[in-house]
Amino acid sequence: MGKVIEVDQNNFEQEVLKSETPVLVDFWATWCGPCRQVAPVVEEIANEKDGKIKVCKIDVDQNRDIAVQYGIRSIPTLAIFKAGEVSGIQIGALDKSQLTAFVDTEI
Repeated sequence: MGKVIEVDQNNFEQEVLKSETPVLVDFWATWCGPCRQVAPVVEEIANEKDGKIKVCKIDVDQNRDIAVQYGIRSIPTLAIFKAGEVSGIQIGALDKSQLTAFVDTEI
């Protein structure tokens, strides 16, 4: 997994909401084909933007309360959190240039 942090209801607040740096959160599920398609791109972003943004993944099936709290209805959903608040959202499997552009506008 490298630099991507798996989060759940036990560490979501600490890793995402209380993070000093912006956080890209990948809302995904194991059965989701587009989620598996975007996973390597998310990993690349985590490595390339290390120190500028934290990258986390959360399985919506295992963490339904968090998915409901943030209105996640389609996956993959990629959200950027700053100071505990969502500052940007992209839905669907983005390619690397799209994800890079999204991240760069938010950090």
